[in-house]
Amino acid sequence: MRRTFDSFVFICLLLHTIFLWSKEPGNGTKFDEFPLAFQDSLEWADYFYNIRRYQQAIPLYKKNLDTIKEEKAKILKKLALSEAAIEHPTQSVSYIHEFLQLEFKPSFLLHEGFDPIRATDEFRRVSERVTPKINIWSLLYFFVALIGFYVMGMLLVNKKIDKNARILIAFFVSIHSLFILNISINRSNYLFELPHSYLMSTWSSFLYGPLLFLYFQRVSNKHRLIWKDLWHVLPTLILVAYLIPEVYAFTGEEKINLMLTRLQNGVSPEDSGKLVLIVSLKAISLAVYAYFINRLLKRNKENGRLASKNRLWQNNIYYIHVAYVITYIVYGISISAGNPYPILYHIPIIMMATMVLYVGYAATNVQPNVLSATYTLTNGLFPKKYLKSGLTDSLSLELKENLTQLFEKEKLYRRNDINLDLIAKKLNTTRHNASQIINEHFKKSFHEYINVYRIKEAKELLESGKVLNIIDVAYEVGYNNKVTFNKAFKKETALTPTEYLGKLQKKKSPSLSEIGHY
Repeated sequence: MRRTFDSFVFICLLLHTIFLWSKEPGNGTKFDEFPLAFQDSLEWADYFYNIRRYQQAIPLYKKNLDTIKEEKAKILKKLALSEAAIEHPTQSVSYIHEFLQLEFKPSFLLHEGFDPIRATDEFRRVSERVTPKINIWSLLYFFVALIGFYVMGMLLVNKKIDKNARILIAFFVSIHSLFILNISINRSNYLFELPHSYLMSTWSSFLYGPLLFLYFQRVSNKHRLIWKDLWHVLPTLILVAYLIPEVYAFTGEEKINLMLTRLQNGVSPEDSGKLVLIVSLKAISLAVYAYFINRLLKRNKENGRLASKNRLWQNNIYYIHVAYVITYIVYGISISAGNPYPILYHIPIIMMATMVLYVGYAATNVQPNVLSATYTLTNGLFPKKYLKSGLTDSLSLELKENLTQLFEKEKLYRRNDINLDLIAKKLNTTRHNASQIINEHFKKSFHEYINVYRIKEAKELLESGKVLNIIDVAYEVGYNNKVTFNKAFKKETALTPTEYLGKLQKKKSPSLSEIGHY
């Protein structure tokens, strides 16, 4: 009833004022002549706002800001727009922050009333950080994170990989993927839409080094996880204990207000209030464990625990990790100096993405058991073939000698049904290992290796003169038909068997000039 009566009185006064103002200049009734209760009403503030007399509307809105709490959001919006209209960006942005903390509706920033201050630094700072947007970086990081979680799932269900090794490397990949996903959300400004993603990966800041170190211990020394290894996760437990009451226990609304407060104070809303401390401690953790891993890899090399090719996989992972450590330390120094360059922000994340993609490539696209150190790499950072091998250097040499004996002594190549399975059976090894022995020790494919021996013996038979029929020579050395034999012979000697035989006969027959000397 009170509001209805006030509205009725206000309408009467408004009509009276319009009537008086319609008179000649100087005869109109002034605003100050109305009773004070009516002068301070929200209706008068709205009236002045509607006729664009913003400087008169602003003090009236301020007076009603605390008295009419149910209208506070509406008043804050009108104050922000009024200050924007008279080109006061600082004051307008201040009211925008208050409104967003009360009702987080970033679409309000698209109001055309902010056009007079839209290009100012103050308005752009808040608009660019709270309005959702998709860019190339956020999309790229999002897809890499999805790949990482897929790789994690593939590792966990792959029973061919050592159980402890797959858990450690899967967890290692997962915290990288979680961090990259967090960055994707931050870069797209969906952090405010998904407030519980705030600092969602910070709890794992001190796990990168320990997980990789324990993984290398497992695949190198068959180290079994024991209670003593919990010391490696103690810093993480302490960090989680700090973050739960400080951040993780907050409601979504409280997290939004916390981020908006940080934004209002001129700092990144997605970062922790202890950013410099956490970054510094994380950099120290990464550097310390990089040193421990380096020592472990050196001991493995000196003790010969792993074949040189097995060490290549671990070295590749280690080099990517070291690249991340170095770039992160540089980023940490720039943060501490208060001058972080955008490129220094992205390079460590790119290194993390490289780690995820490389592990995923090795685990799903080539051979997964490389992660158990029972498979080898032979072609650098991104291998092309022959990841799989349970061979040590000594066993590899032994199989090479046995293979040579099979071909030179037993002349296994003469069999026209020879194949990799037959060779593997004779060597008492796998088909894959047999192929690898031929490729790595003789630098030839299986068929090329067979042809070397066959053509060598064919040449010896032709030179001896014991077998003059070409097809008989072909059958003798293991070929099934003359066409295949001719093709292989010409590839090896640049001559067909017939041409080669004719050349031999020409050398043996004396010329007419030589006969004349007798």
